[in-house]
Amino acid sequence: MDKGLHFMFCVITTMLLLRESSQTGEKNDPKMLAASKSGFGTDSRGREEGLPTLTVTTILEDPYVMVRSAELEGYCIDLLKALAAMLHFSYKVKVVGDGQYGAISSNGNWTGMIGEILRQEADIAVAPLTVTSAREEVVSFTTPFLQTGIGILLRKDTVSQEMSFFHFLAPFSKETWTGLLFAYVLTCFCLFLVARLSPCEWNEPKNEENHFTFLNSLWFGAGALALQGVTPRPKALSVRVIAAVWWLFTIALLAAYIANFTALLSSGSEQLPIQTFEDLVKQRKLEFGTLDGSSTFYFFKNSKNPIHQMIYEYMDKRRDHVLVKTYQEAVQRVMESNYAFIGESISQDLAAARHCNLIRAPEVIGARGFGIATTQASLWTKKLSVAVLKLRESGDLDHLRNKWWETSCLHKSRDRWSPLQPQALGGLFLTLAIGLALGVIAAVVELSNKSRHAAGHVKKSCCSVFTEEMCTRLRIKENTRQSQETSGRANA
Repeated sequence: MDKGLHFMFCVITTMLLLRESSQTGEKNDPKMLAASKSGFGTDSRGREEGLPTLTVTTILEDPYVMVRSAELEGYCIDLLKALAAMLHFSYKVKVVGDGQYGAISSNGNWTGMIGEILRQEADIAVAPLTVTSAREEVVSFTTPFLQTGIGILLRKDTVSQEMSFFHFLAPFSKETWTGLLFAYVLTCFCLFLVARLSPCEWNEPKNEENHFTFLNSLWFGAGALALQGVTPRPKALSVRVIAAVWWLFTIALLAAYIANFTALLSSGSEQLPIQTFEDLVKQRKLEFGTLDGSSTFYFFKNSKNPIHQMIYEYMDKRRDHVLVKTYQEAVQRVMESNYAFIGESISQDLAAARHCNLIRAPEVIGARGFGIATTQASLWTKKLSVAVLKLRESGDLDHLRNKWWETSCLHKSRDRWSPLQPQALGGLFLTLAIGLALGVIAAVVELSNKSRHAAGHVKKSCCSVFTEEMCTRLRIKENTRQSQETSGRANA
């Protein structure tokens, strides 16, 4: 009896020790991690609730999949949780063994996550895995959950250029400068015209000299642009209206110029000399490359575009030097050397946000998407595609994008500067136009009032007196000669 109890006690103790050792080994395995404590399915939950369990392969890349406190988190992990909740499955997440996305090796076999799916080491791959025709031939992809393209990641100080000699003109666009010149000339002409028409400014055209000549009007407008008071000083209400509106216009314009010029100097965001892939090929200062064996590399290899072929030939000849193994290595190399990285634009946007000395060139080519890879005969492909579409329609994918792409550098970084366009000053130009119109109308009213009073004294119609007065003011020399001839005939 005692021997039997002793034997049973030894058996139970041995089983407990083996079970504890198995759980500890599984917990410490770096290639096999549970998705989350509050996730939608560890193995135990799947067995308890009878849910199917999928083995998910992924790759470590910030912010898609990251290791934090011995667990995985990131955009793809949150996406996996949401899909598991919708489709009711349990899952295990394993990091791909060779650290590759998936390409055909020299022996004809597939590497990376694609290879693990083909070897049935994993059921699906949830990662920033680009959908390509070559991969689609051996595995199936769901509807893309992220759209991206191919861009160029640069370090700001490697592409900065010297300021041009006329850099002070940069705050305004060419159209804005043209509009400003037109507004200046038009305003000065209106000052000249109104000063001649207004009897309050020029009461006796035959005896007084009009100080607001066209040259003096140009000088008056230029003085306002420099915030300096210049003569002649306006006396009539009509001339003062135009002067006041021009002063208001110049003050607002100078404020906009100073603000935009300050932003230009502080941001250092003058136009990049490398805007396109053609610019990248033509320059000789920067080396450039991409991830070895990535879809980006094969995009340039298969492209018929001459520029793309030149990029591929450059990378292929120097593949041991310019191709990188991981995305982290690429970002680090861009930051530390004269190197431009060609890769997924969406990942480059994150790098530029988190490292404020990095910037992505404007051109993006090769529109593509990240999809979930499954085996070709898998029943999960359509289910996952429908679930991805539902998440997109509900806005959950946008929420995940905002969540994992938001960093402190985004708040500290400055917006990309651009010259001020005429549309931004449209209200200011409209105000000036209204002021000029009011000034001209006021001058005509002042002249008509004088003509009405004069018509009563000379026994003529108001219109005739108004016409004569306007002709006298606009053609003063001709009218003087005619008046002298008339007086000569009367004396004779």
